[in-house]
Amino acid sequence: MTELFIGGQKIKAGERRTLDIPLPNLYTHTVVPMTVHVINGRQSGPKLFVCAAIHGDEINGIEIIRRLLQSPALRNIKGTLIAVPIVNIYGFVRHSRYLPDRRDLNRVFPGSDKGSLAGRLASLFFHEIVEQCTHGIDLHTGAIHRDNLPQIRADLNEGEETETLARVFAAPVILNSDVRDGSLRAIAAEHKIPLLVYEAGEALRYDELSIRIGLRGIIRVMRQLGMIRQETAKRKSKLPEPVVARSSYWARSSKSGLLRAMVSLGAKVDKGETLGAVSDPFYLEDDNITAPNSGIIIGKTNLPIVTEGEALFHIARFGKADNAADVVEQYQHEFNPMNEAYEWSETPIV
Repeated sequence: MTELFIGGQKIKAGERRTLDIPLPNLYTHTVVPMTVHVINGRQSGPKLFVCAAIHGDEINGIEIIRRLLQSPALRNIKGTLIAVPIVNIYGFVRHSRYLPDRRDLNRVFPGSDKGSLAGRLASLFFHEIVEQCTHGIDLHTGAIHRDNLPQIRADLNEGEETETLARVFAAPVILNSDVRDGSLRAIAAEHKIPLLVYEAGEALRYDELSIRIGLRGIIRVMRQLGMIRQETAKRKSKLPEPVVARSSYWARSSKSGLLRAMVSLGAKVDKGETLGAVSDPFYLEDDNITAPNSGIIIGKTNLPIVTEGEALFHIARFGKADNAADVVEQYQHEFNPMNEAYEWSETPIV
């Protein structure tokens, strides 16, 4: 195994380090670091980065990484794990998705060291972390007031390895989606780095089910890559294979008003089914929101106050929606925080 350099600091083979990479100060003269945790194995192997809070208010991934770093499964890993729990520290301290310059960090990659604050942060993260790695996992949630069913987003046309890792992660749903210009996923694809995006939960909220599925998924990917030993103890129950959605769409509000949602995340809906109703504050008239096609609810707004054209329910389309609904239900039961049967010895819920 070879040593590596991050932020000008050397990490030797067999070494575990926490590094602070300097970022531009706040205007208060407050020093701002990007904290990076590195586990550099003694034996050669893949170099995997796991990052969260590229959008500063998406905090589920921070807790996933905290638990990951405490996992006994990481003893004697092969290769290198680079974990960055908070990429967009500026947005995080402001409870904001964006940077102080109002830019979305996930739309400016690969960035520039002479560009905007967003561009400089993107450039530093790409060159110091992403460019050194062979694989990546990017942890996200829904935007503020929006909730996402645990799902992996990946371009399944990128190659066999990306699809294999997406299935191994074992979130209940895999959404085949094209990359967006300027996103971390786009720049990773350009450099032939297989990257999974895990979407689960809501901004500024911890969601235990999403955290548990995400933690287990990362460990499963590391096993698949040969970075950690295979699980010895058998699970009491075997989860079904994730279901793949080849397309999705949003049901939008036809008028402004107050939304009364009638379906929940993971629900199967049929074409024409009523998803909710929008009315004005005096309840003079309801305007029903119906499903344009059959599918599964994989995202929804949690804020009842809506405007005309606003995206309300994200629906994924499957070949067999009934089968997809069964898969989602089994995952929700298995990882439900109220389910005392949940057990996974190598990654305790701490």
